[in-house]
Amino acid sequence: MLAVRLIKLIEGHAESLARAVVEDLLTNEHTPSFGRIAKTELEPRVFKLYRNLGDWIGDPNADAIRTEYEEWGKIRSHQGVPLSEIVYALILTKKHLRQYIREHGFLIFSGDQVSAGELAPLEIYSVQQLNYVVGDFFDQALYYLALGYETQPKDPTRMNRGEDSYRALPAQPRN
Repeated sequence: MLAVRLIKLIEGHAESLARAVVEDLLTNEHTPSFGRIAKTELEPRVFKLYRNLGDWIGDPNADAIRTEYEEWGKIRSHQGVPLSEIVYALILTKKHLRQYIREHGFLIFSGDQVSAGELAPLEIYSVQQLNYVVGDFFDQALYYLALGYETQPKDPTRMNRGEDSYRALPAQPRN
C-alpha cells in the first residue's frame, strides 16, 4: 500500500528530514530559544521521531509516546525554552513531514494510476488515513510534551518580573 511505502520512504530519509527541521528551528522567528540548544542534541531527537514513525503510528503505544514526549517536555522546561516555542517546534516537525508526504507521495502515486490521469481510490484513501494517523500521533505527542513540561518544578530564581528568565539567559554556543 501507498501509506506503507511512504512511511518506509520517510524513515529512510529521516536524517535529511531531521536536518531540515533543526535548521528551521534554529532560524525560525517563533523558536528563538532553540538557538541555545546544540544541533547535536536536537538532530537525534527529531531523527528518532522520523526514523521510528512506522512504529509510532503502526502500533500506537500511548505509554511509549508518553514516555518519549514527557521527557522531551521536561528537558526543554529545564532548559528554559518557553512552552509556546516547544509547541511550535512540534508544529514545524509535522509541517516538514506533511510537506515531504505531499512532495513524495505523488512520485509513488505515478505507479498507481488506474488509467491516464486517474488515481486508485484505495491509494487516495490510504494517504488520507496516513494523514489521520500522523495527525493523531502528533496530537498525542503534543499533549504529553506539555504534560512533561508542566511537571517540572518552577524555579523562583529564574523568574524576572513575572516572566521566565529564559530571555535573559546568556546564549550558549551551538555545535
